[in-house]
Amino acid sequence: MTYLCISAADLPTQNLTQHFKASIAFIHESRLKGEGCLVHCLAGVSRSVTLVVAYIMTVTELGWQDALAAVRAARSSANPNLGFQRQLADFERTQATSYRAWLKERYKHNPFNDEEAICLLLSKDTNSISTEETTPVIWNS
Repeated sequence: MTYLCISAADLPTQNLTQHFKASIAFIHESRLKGEGCLVHCLAGVSRSVTLVVAYIMTVTELGWQDALAAVRAARSSANPNLGFQRQLADFERTQATSYRAWLKERYKHNPFNDEEAICLLLSKDTNSISTEETTPVIWNS
């Protein structure tokens, strides 16, 4: 089992954007290896959700609000704090395009059809979502 531990407080003033690239790479590499990836924090509603939303934004063309809606389809309690929501909006506006290019350059072929999977997720009952073996991302508060 591989871990990526990130120390970050669940405060609106916490800069979580600084951890996006490492987290996105970790999640993507786990998926490419055929492993799942468990991203969690203390309550599983703010810090972890913010990272997953940033990842979804990077592997799709979705904006932060649509990516958050996809996360909420699987976890209805997902609710990044207002500071993290602002960071996601800023990421969408200023960095998401360059992160998408970086991901394509670094990993070349993306075998996943994430846009389609998210559309399917949003149209399904969240109770039917399957789980798979995971690799955790650990948060220290």
